[in-house]
Parts: sequence; structure tokens; C-alpha cells
Amino acid sequence: MPGRLIRAEGQATTGDVAADEAYAYLGATYELFWEVFQRHSIDGAGLPLIGTVHYGQNYENAFWNGEQMVFGDGDGEIFNRFTIAIDIVGHELAHGVIEHETSLAYKGQSGALNESLADVFGTLVKQYHAKHSVEQADWLIGVGLFTDEVKATALRSMKAPGSAYDDPALGKDPQPGHMRDYVDTTEDNGGVHINSGIPNRAFYLAATAIGGYAWEKSGRIWYEALCDEGLWDTADFSQFAALTVDVAERLYGVGVEQQSVRQAWVDVGVIA
Repeated sequence: MPGRLIRAEGQATTGDVAADEAYAYLGATYELFWEVFQRHSIDGAGLPLIGTVHYGQNYENAFWNGEQMVFGDGDGEIFNRFTIAIDIVGHELAHGVIEHETSLAYKGQSGALNESLADVFGTLVKQYHAKHSVEQADWLIGVGLFTDEVKATALRSMKAPGSAYDDPALGKDPQPGHMRDYVDTTEDNGGVHINSGIPNRAFYLAATAIGGYAWEKSGRIWYEALCDEGLWDTADFSQFAALTVDVAERLYGVGVEQQSVRQAWVDVGVIA
């Protein structure tokens, strides 16, 4: 990595679908953070956004390695190319933002918060790019990532965790949407990709209750909470929930925003 440069900033499309998708979606992620949150790239200081495509051989993933994005082409049987979904690109780049702000410990509830925050900003990138309101948004993460051979609508659903796929080979989407179904496991660093469904649904509930465009108020609340000095690297769901309620009051006073955020966390069983 990074390989041979085939498209630099401002250059025309290349005809390489993966390269052109990566270029467009890296740019869309930058636009959200700059235009909405006044954040100049991932580190807040203009870090160049570099992406490597066609990584490995049939590589079934995309990741932020601390310096750049890396995209696999998928195996063509279960997974399509990993540049296909704008919110997956936004998700992985958001891990870089999280890393620069809090370094949330990647295990247990703090790790699930890390994954959830990446999904929140991933869906905000998609919604901002499409200019979709909370009612127009599909609240799905990774649409198009699975091939047509897989019985799936997406990789995850923020609206209805546990409903994204049900396939004989993959099994059923294991994400819970409520604390009563929290998965205690030693796998996946304590279930970081599974239990992220709970805070994901909380954001969906808060955003739809507040209404309008999710990046304007609910996204602002989650972003300010991420950047708040009160967010510890070992924060659990309840600590983050309390922080978002406090941030909502700080930004908008005691009103529908704060009440909607608090009720969202109540509805997923995180706070009483």
C-alpha cells in the first residue's frame, strides 16, 4: 500500500469502478465532516484521504489502518466490492475520527460504542450525500455489499437491529436492539459488532423523534458527545447516553431534542 496512484484530487474519472467509488465516497465523507461539523478531515487538521483499492485477492473487507483506507474486492459469491456502499466508506473513516478524539477501548460496551458511532457517521454521510430526511432514509448499513446470492438487505439495520439478513450460509443477523437481549460473549472483542445494534437503534429513535435532517441536530449531538472531554475511553452505554442527554440540553435547552434523546435511550433499555 498505497499502490500506484490512478486518481488524484480534481482528476477525471478513471473507468475503474472501485477507484471512482472510493474517490467519490472519500469526498462525500470529507464534505459531511467539513460542511456540517467544520472538521477539516479525519484528524481535524487536513489529513489527506488516501484509499487503496483491489487490495489482496478477493479480500472481503474494508478498513482504516490508521493512515489510509483499504478496500477489498470481495469474493463475488458472498461479498461484492467494498467500495460499493457509501456508508461503509463513511463508517471506516469515522473510526479514524473516533481514534483521534477518544480512542474508545475496542472491547465490550466501549467497543460496541466505537462501532455504533462509526455506523452513525456512516449513515450521516449517506443521508447528507443524498439529502435524505429521517423519513426518507433507509437506516441500513451496507446496502449492496452482499451479492444477490445472499438473502440480505444490508449488513446491519439501525432501525431494526437483527433484521438485516437471514441466510442459510450466514445465519440470522444477531444484533440486539434492546439491553434485555445484550449478548455476553468473549468473541468479537466482547461482541462489539453485535451489541452496537443497541446504541444504533437509540440514535435512530432520537433522530426520527427530532425529525428533519439527521445531521442537523441528532448528528450534532452525537458528534459533540464524541468530542466531549467527558467521554472516557472506557465509557459504557449508560455513560454515553447520559452524555448525549447533557449535550442535547447544552445545545438546545430543555425541549424536544433533549427529551427525544433521553427517551431513545429509555426505549432501548440503557437508562430508566
